[in-house]
Amino acid sequence: MYDGYYTWMLVSASLVLLMTTPGLALFYGGMSRSKSVLNMMMMSFSALAVVGIVYALWGWSMTYGEGEVAKVFANPFDQFGLNGTAPGDYVFVAFQMTFAVITAALISGAIADRVKFSAWLVFVPVWVTLSYFPLAHQVWGGGFLSGVENGLADLMFSGDGGAAVAPIDYAGGTVVHINAGIAGLVLALLIGVRKGFGKEPIKPHNLVLTMIGAGLLWFGWFGFNVGSIVFVDGTGGEADLTQFTTETGLVWLNTTLATCAALLGWLVVEKIRDGKGTTLGAASGIVAGLVAVTPACGNLSPVGSIVLGAVAGALCALAVGLKYRYGYDDSLDVVGVHLVGGLVGTIGIGFLATSGGLLYGDGVRQLVVQVVVALYAMLWAGVATLVVGLAIKYTMGWRIDEEDEVEGIDFAEHGESAYDFASTSGSRRGLGSPSPATSTVTEGAKA
Repeated sequence: MYDGYYTWMLVSASLVLLMTTPGLALFYGGMSRSKSVLNMMMMSFSALAVVGIVYALWGWSMTYGEGEVAKVFANPFDQFGLNGTAPGDYVFVAFQMTFAVITAALISGAIADRVKFSAWLVFVPVWVTLSYFPLAHQVWGGGFLSGVENGLADLMFSGDGGAAVAPIDYAGGTVVHINAGIAGLVLALLIGVRKGFGKEPIKPHNLVLTMIGAGLLWFGWFGFNVGSIVFVDGTGGEADLTQFTTETGLVWLNTTLATCAALLGWLVVEKIRDGKGTTLGAASGIVAGLVAVTPACGNLSPVGSIVLGAVAGALCALAVGLKYRYGYDDSLDVVGVHLVGGLVGTIGIGFLATSGGLLYGDGVRQLVVQVVVALYAMLWAGVATLVVGLAIKYTMGWRIDEEDEVEGIDFAEHGESAYDFASTSGSRRGLGSPSPATSTVTEGAKA
């Protein structure tokens, strides 16, 4: 039985890797402006490079190693560099590594067009160390946000040797989406708005790329969710086989149905509010549904997943407009989709879980636990991000020069243009021409 399971885990890890590169890179790249698309895609690819190394060095050990510190994180030196990690666990290292990678990459969408690439490269490893690894340990590594004795849930509803009502986060509502969403919000407030935000149009330059990226994210998400199964028995016997053959099908269906409903929910809101349903709305609705169902996919009925997805699609469609009302420049809607969608999914479990849900007659205890855990994750991520963000702001600085922002971050930070039709190469170095090449792609004022 485990031969097939290990094969599936390798496939799942590869699918989640596909979500970041090229899925998220294309999704964000299409949503950005033509003068920023390369930088946006580089932020995803560089997150993979940096977090991949950091995770192998100390991320796995901090999350799943021994020597726990206050139920918050494990000893980063216990399995430093995977020293002492059992070879049979490498497949799980690979799978969990891809989760850390995409969580960091998601944040980049909130700060598009305006930050130094060097500042991003410094931020990523420090942030995953202070925010992602501790939260992952607390939720999945037997830490404070799991159902262990003296954990947060046990302090609220104590049981025999642990919490009577354990928190539910099947594949990362708190660890991935609330974590990244709050980080995006903090950085957007700390770094400030793009030049022209709220005053001139700042439109996606290539929605075809965004739709392709959304499709790749949807496809890769089956590895994200279905691969997150944890066996109750764990012996490789008949009980594990039965769980695998039933639970994986349910998770696949729930992931699909919630996403379908969210796409339609987003389009309905757009039609009522704006008169038209858009391709950008469809792509965003896909991601909103995937985000919302992530923590809940193993604990809902198919009908419950449809309800959750529809609510998430509608609420996220409304939430993305809050940045204009409150003046924070969440460039590519990380807050509106990932934070709001993560909260809808995490809290929605308290209503819709087939075991423990309020609407199934099981009282409010699961709902209370889910709300408190979500608030805790928001606080942890917010404080950790603020510390790292302030440190960078007052040392190397976050912002590129205003002139470079106007001319385009691609050329300022990478010396390249995505749409350089004046030469045979994307690179301008060595061409003997210091002036920016003419692009045939335009969007928005001064794009």
